[in-house]
Amino acid sequence: MAIRCREAGIGPLRILEKAGSVGGVWRENTYPGAACDIPGHLYALSFAPKADWSRLYPTQPEIAAYLEAVVERFGLRPHLSLDTTVTGAVWDEARALWRIETDRGPLLARAVVSAAGGLHHPALPDIPGRGSFAGPAFHSAAWDHGVSLAGRRVGVIGTGASAIQIVPAIAPEVASLTLFQRSPPWVVPRNDHALGPRVAAAFRRWPLLRRAFRGLLYGQREIPAVLGFTRGSFANRIGEFTARRHLRGAIADPALREKLTPRYRLGCKRVLVSDDYYPALARSNVAVETGTIRAITPRGVVTQDGTEHALDVLVYATGFDLAGSVAQLPVTGRGGRTLARAWDGGMGAHRGIALSGFPNWFFLLGPNTGLGHNSVVLMIEAQVAYVIACLERLAASPGTALEPAPEAQARFLAELHAELAGSVWQRGGCASWYQDEGGRNVALWPGTVASYRRAVRSPVWDEYVTAKSE
Repeated sequence: MAIRCREAGIGPLRILEKAGSVGGVWRENTYPGAACDIPGHLYALSFAPKADWSRLYPTQPEIAAYLEAVVERFGLRPHLSLDTTVTGAVWDEARALWRIETDRGPLLARAVVSAAGGLHHPALPDIPGRGSFAGPAFHSAAWDHGVSLAGRRVGVIGTGASAIQIVPAIAPEVASLTLFQRSPPWVVPRNDHALGPRVAAAFRRWPLLRRAFRGLLYGQREIPAVLGFTRGSFANRIGEFTARRHLRGAIADPALREKLTPRYRLGCKRVLVSDDYYPALARSNVAVETGTIRAITPRGVVTQDGTEHALDVLVYATGFDLAGSVAQLPVTGRGGRTLARAWDGGMGAHRGIALSGFPNWFFLLGPNTGLGHNSVVLMIEAQVAYVIACLERLAASPGTALEPAPEAQARFLAELHAELAGSVWQRGGCASWYQDEGGRNVALWPGTVASYRRAVRSPVWDEYVTAKSE
C-alpha cells in the first residue's frame, strides 16, 4: 500500500507498526517448521519478484528476509514508525480528519488504511486448569525458543496449519509427543522441493519464464475454484480422493488411519498441505489422542475418560481469534459509532474494503476477502489498486469525506452471504475459524480470485456518498 501511494504521489505517508520490525505473520511466527503453504513465486509481490527462492514453499526466515529487503528496495524506512501501537482513532466530522492516538503521541490523518490483518491475536482454548500447568506452556505464535524439547514429553493441542508444521519438526527430538485432536484436517500432498541455483539463474536471465511459472502456479490453484470447490462439488471429490490416497499411502495402521479420516467435506475447514505430517504421526514416539480434553493439570492433560497424559511441555497450536481481533480495533466513526458496535451483528464491509459510517477508512484483507484456495497477496494487490483510486479522488477534492452508501453496502453484503449460504464452508458439516459466533462466514470470498478482481477493478462512485467538511 505504501509503495503504491508513493508511486501515485499520495502523501505525506506514515506507516504505524506495533512491533519492532516489519514482517507481520512472518515476524511473529518463528515456531519450528514454520513455512508458507503457497509457493514463494506466487506469494511474492507481483512488482517485487524474487528469482532465487530456495524452495518451492519457502520457510519463515526466508520470507521475513524478503519483506525486509522490500522495505529497503523501495525506501520505506523513513515512513515507518516501529514500536508504535494505535490506541484509538476518532473521526473528526468538522475537519474531515481522523484523530489517531498512539502510545507515542497523536496524529492527524486525512485517510487511514487498516492493513493489520486478523490473525495476530492468539486464540487460547477455554479449558479448566489451563493456567495450572507446571511446565513451559506457550502458543505457537509466541514460541519459547529458550525451552529445549530434546528428550521431553511434549503435548500439542490443535491440528491446524501450524500444528502440521510443528509436529514433523519436533517429533524426531522429543521423547514422546501427544497430539490432541478435536477433528482431523484434510491434508493433501505438498510436493515441496528445493529449486536450486540453476532455476534461480534461469529466472533471472529469462523473466518471462519466471512469470510463466507464476502463472502456472496461479492456474493450478484457481482452476479448482472455477470447477466448484466452493460449492462442494466435482473439485471437492477430486481433492478428497487425493487426500484419502495420501493418507492411505502414509499410514499403514488402520486404527490410526480411522482417527485421521475427516467426517466433513473437503474445504469446509482450511485444506492443509504437507508431505511429512502423516509420516510423523506414524512414528513410535507419537500418539494421536482424540478424546475430549476435560482439564489441564500441573502434570499434564486429562481427557474425558479420566486418563491423565503426563507432559513436560505444552504447546497450543490453536490458531487466532479472527472476529475478536478485528473488532477490537479502537475505532470510532461518524456519530460516535464504534467499529465494535457497527459489527455487533457480524463483520462486513463494502467489497471487503470500505465501511459505511467510517469515512476515508479502508481495509486491506478485510472481511470476506480471505481465500481457501489461492494466494491472498493477489487479493491484497487488487484492494490496494481500489484504495489508490479512492485516495486519488480524495486528493482531487480537499476536505471531502468518502464512504459507502448504506444501501449499496447492504446490497453487496446480502449478495455475498446468499452466495456463501450454498458454499462448502456453510454446508460442509463442520465449524471453523472462518465463521463467527453466529455461524456466518466472515473470512472468505465465495468465488475465484478473478471474480474478486473484477468486483474491485475500479470503484463505482454511485455506490459512495461524499460530504465536505464545514
